[in-house]
Amino acid sequence: MKAARIVVAGIAVAAGLAAALLVGSGGDSPEAPAPPIVAEMRGPPTSEVLVAVQAIPIGGTLNEQNTNWRRWPDEAIGQHFIRRVDRPNARQELNGAISRFPLLAGEPINDARIIRADRPGFMAAILSPGMRAISVPITPETGAGGFILPNDRVDVILTRRERAAGQDTFVSDTILSNVRVLAIDQTIQERDGEKVVVGRTATLELQSRQAESLALARQMGELALALRSLADSPGAAQAETDLQRGSTVTIIRYGTPIAVPMFSR
Repeated sequence: MKAARIVVAGIAVAAGLAAALLVGSGGDSPEAPAPPIVAEMRGPPTSEVLVAVQAIPIGGTLNEQNTNWRRWPDEAIGQHFIRRVDRPNARQELNGAISRFPLLAGEPINDARIIRADRPGFMAAILSPGMRAISVPITPETGAGGFILPNDRVDVILTRRERAAGQDTFVSDTILSNVRVLAIDQTIQERDGEKVVVGRTATLELQSRQAESLALARQMGELALALRSLADSPGAAQAETDLQRGSTVTIIRYGTPIAVPMFSR
């Protein structure tokens, strides 16, 4: 029995030595490479700037539908760009401002390319190309009771005195038709829900010849504005001009009265 125990012990010792040799030989093998460290990639710093989200033409009006905030690289932000951190309410503040240059979709809006209603030069910015702005005096009676607002369309009626057969008569003519109202006094847009603007002057958008005709008509009698329906589209027929054919004005030249056409078609 003792001999058998010695044999078993010897076998166990031999097995242990073999295991130790195997473990030692494995320590010389190269270690597995460590997983690579992925560096976090960060882009350049950005800020939110006000941009046009759709194309805005020259003379187009800015509003909260065609403008929004977009991320823009800080190094590319110009001094005139409108940053949200500086002017968080810019979209509301610039509502109704006019674009002085075409703006592309996605283009940043800057103060140098727009003009606001309270700044000089606004009237020239809202005038259509080739048109003129001229003002006429109005009263509540001659201005549709104050219900004419900027961007409405009106007819201009001249009432003048004529003397025939020793009696004075009054004649009315529509001298301008379907013209655009640019402003009432200094009000160029409806504000704070205001529905009535009672002013003393109305500024109209006219062609060059129309402006000349209106300036002459002011010296001949009283002018009144007749409000037209909203159904009269501004893009319809070009605004009519001039008095009806045959209307004349008498000019005294060297003591001799001469009847000449007031306007020509």
